[in-house]
Amino acid sequence: MSQKSFWPNGARLAISISMQLEAGAQPAHAPYSPFAEMDAETPNPATVKWFEYGLKEGIPRLLNLWDQKGIKVTSHMVGKAVEQSPALVKEIVNRGHEAAAHGHKWEPHWRMQPDEERASYEANIRAIESAAGVRPTGFNAFALRNGPNTLEILQSLGFKYYIDDVSRDEPFSVSVAGKPFMVVPYTRRNNDIDRFHQLSISAKDFLSDLKDEFDVLYSEGTQRRRLMSVSAHDRIAGQPAIVKALSDFIDYAQSHDGVVFMRKDEIANWASVQKDTPHEA
Repeated sequence: MSQKSFWPNGARLAISISMQLEAGAQPAHAPYSPFAEMDAETPNPATVKWFEYGLKEGIPRLLNLWDQKGIKVTSHMVGKAVEQSPALVKEIVNRGHEAAAHGHKWEPHWRMQPDEERASYEANIRAIESAAGVRPTGFNAFALRNGPNTLEILQSLGFKYYIDDVSRDEPFSVSVAGKPFMVVPYTRRNNDIDRFHQLSISAKDFLSDLKDEFDVLYSEGTQRRRLMSVSAHDRIAGQPAIVKALSDFIDYAQSHDGVVFMRKDEIANWASVQKDTPHEA
């Protein structure tokens, strides 16, 4: 009996990598930095340099890795970061990767009034279009937290999917203003920003966890649509040891039959027309 396929071209498991471009958009007292603040008034120069590493070393190193492995990723881009590094954004898109929105500023959208929230997303769109000539169709909120108006605003602006939902290991849709809106689930498990900031895990440990997660999802992939998500932030995943772990993981995944690496817009487009894609009212 032939095995049922839940992905294009008979693939058994899809893997989607997120590459966040955030450097240059962070506030003076940025969270998600390993450097303690000195006082409430003084910007922290160590944090600034920490983020700059993502531009000078991290993204270029990751782009070379994706090229070496022949895969395409989705890059979630903060608008202010795009405005600071338009040439890098254009290079990301020219190499075949997806440019997705991540809000215009490094700030909580759930506190905004609807008009303010809409303006942030519109500015994010304009920044990406100006730098790379493409309009984003996917969205990732600051800290994965959306407000009560977020999805309707995104839908009205032409977005096709968002990722701020970790409730499934497969794409699905939700009802927004009476119409389906796609969800391509994100990850906290396979996320460098969660795993490395406290320096409590080694790159080899991360690789081991990625392999274990892959093994379970690959096994389940004979029975239902399975998606593995991996998150790579510019200033963290672009560090040499973590790039090696990602490289080794990709080699491991690609050594298995029926594994495909997909951009999130590709996943959303595919799943949106499949009759067996779960839908939540």
